[in-house]
Amino acid sequence: MTDAAAELAQRIERFEHMAQADSDNEMAHFSLGNAYVQASRHAEAAKSFEECIRINPEMSKAWQLCGQSMIAAGWEDKAVEVLEKGHEVAASKGDLMPRKAIEEALISIGRKVPELSQDADEAAERLRASGTFVCSRTGRPGNKMEHPPFRGPIGAWISEHIAQETWMEWIGQGTKVINELRLDLSREEDQKTYDQHMHEYLGLDEETLSGLS
Repeated sequence: MTDAAAELAQRIERFEHMAQADSDNEMAHFSLGNAYVQASRHAEAAKSFEECIRINPEMSKAWQLCGQSMIAAGWEDKAVEVLEKGHEVAASKGDLMPRKAIEEALISIGRKVPELSQDADEAAERLRASGTFVCSRTGRPGNKMEHPPFRGPIGAWISEHIAQETWMEWIGQGTKVINELRLDLSREEDQKTYDQHMHEYLGLDEETLSGLS
């Protein structure tokens, strides 16, 4: 077993223990689902994301990842049901990135993307044309950060693409991540876990991160 595989196995074991010890710990189920995805254990990932949705049905990203995992597991009909519901949640919350990912997932299996109201589309177009700063994660107008939240290329990307309001929402969510996963940020492994959640929350995918490194 490679070092990376051994580290992943340890993460899975850790999050399995946490999810079993506290079945209402949404971040434990979310983290476990992500770890299962990395291990290509898609059916188990889908079930973990379903638990996350059960606890917090407003988490657009969990709907997206649940549907994608179901597709990978071969459960297309069930995936469509989850993705369509997730699309509705993401659209209602203004979560642009999960919404687009859900649309791409539906298209990938030959299914139709749910239509949004004409008023919503027209409002979005007027917003884009106004020159107002629009958060790339939510698609909503907001205040541009005066300074990057921390040094380095990732901090610079966040200040250019993420609204101050969205960043403050992450600070609240990040505190929840630290508390529920019992992270000690002085430990390298725990800092990596925290950073992974931040990247996922803000829409920093692997391709974007590679370009910033």
